Amino acid sequence: MAENKDKKDKLEEEIEKEANEELEEVLEEAEQTPEQQQIAKLEEQLAETENRLLRLQADFENVKKRHIADREATIKYRAQSLAEDLLPALDSFEKALATESELEEVKAILTGMEMVYKQLQSALEKEGIEPIAALGEQFDPNFHQAVMQDSDADKASNEITAELQKGYKIKDRVLRPSMVKVNQ
Repeated sequence: MAENKDKKDKLEEEIEKEANEELEEVLEEAEQTPEQQQIAKLEEQLAETENRLLRLQADFENVKKRHIADREATIKYRAQSLAEDLLPALDSFEKALATESELEEVKAILTGMEMVYKQLQSALEKEGIEPIAALGEQFDPNFHQAVMQDSDADKASNEITAELQKGYKIKDRVLRPSMVKVNQ
């Protein structure tokens, strides 16, 4: 009960204080001449306008910084879309180059394909696109996608024992994770 009375007393004090402040403001306005009232009103409008201006400047600076960051990201990752489209072609080149043949005609074609493959890799490297290391590395879910498990006593736990599909990254962003087989 004493708590409720204290709360009630505090609430009454706050209400009385607010009422007194409002009364003082009304009395001050009544004592002012019309010119002083107009000056006070204009000063209040000026303060509001300055506050709005400061907020608009801050908003403009934030938009400008975001635009610069977006433009830098666009420049940094401009080759991402093209690289994503070329990765299946690189995979096909790798599969074709893995074939072996004794026929000279096939060897000549494979040599030409290898040259084209190296040119594609070189062009991608110039844009900051590089393969993700996998075989023999520790499994990292940020760069690798485990699709199979292996149980080899000679290998460490979570070590990648086979790379089923190469992964690639562009600068610090993963384009495609490596599909790997991981030791238990």
